[in-house]
Amino acid sequence: MNYPSQLIEEAVNELSKFPGIGKKTAMRMVLFLLKESEQDVNRLGESIIRLRSQIRYCTRCGNVSDSGLCNICASPKRDQQLICVVEDLRDVIAIENTSQFNGIYHILNGLISPMNGIGPDALNIESLIQRIRDEGTREVIMALSATVEGDTTVFYLSKRLAPLGVTVSTISRGIAIGGELEFADEITLGRSILHRTLYTI
Repeated sequence: MNYPSQLIEEAVNELSKFPGIGKKTAMRMVLFLLKESEQDVNRLGESIIRLRSQIRYCTRCGNVSDSGLCNICASPKRDQQLICVVEDLRDVIAIENTSQFNGIYHILNGLISPMNGIGPDALNIESLIQRIRDEGTREVIMALSATVEGDTTVFYLSKRLAPLGVTVSTISRGIAIGGELEFADEITLGRSILHRTLYTI
């Protein structure tokens, strides 16, 4: 693609790094920004800079937060003894959109994947175990994608949690095998949470 300006080329190259954004879409975005007022574009730029430099993570669950504890962990209306274990922030957002879950979360920041060199030590697992010990957790729901990596992670976690005497359940398989959690519709995902099943080794 030929660019009329080095500045446009640089902007297109940066925007095309986003997932699902190719060079043509990035070019449309750049041309849109050129038509916007300088004030609007500056606001966009400043919000992105603040997002990257000022965002914090909940010291308890790993969720994004504006303070030490996220809004979910800090809420007195949530069931603090019910932890939903998820892969990443996208899954928290997906489950929250169902309005069917009233507990709290724990974000692993990934799944066990030996093929990709990701072992248990690379995930946020030890803090989960410590939370369960310290907080007297009643139940842990494994809300992980129905993939080989997701099933491997559920199996590993269940073995680690067994000595703690906590109930371990999984979301029901209304989620398609091999499907990613974030792409499930809200009704199916909500029912999977409500009709979760006990996980047995």
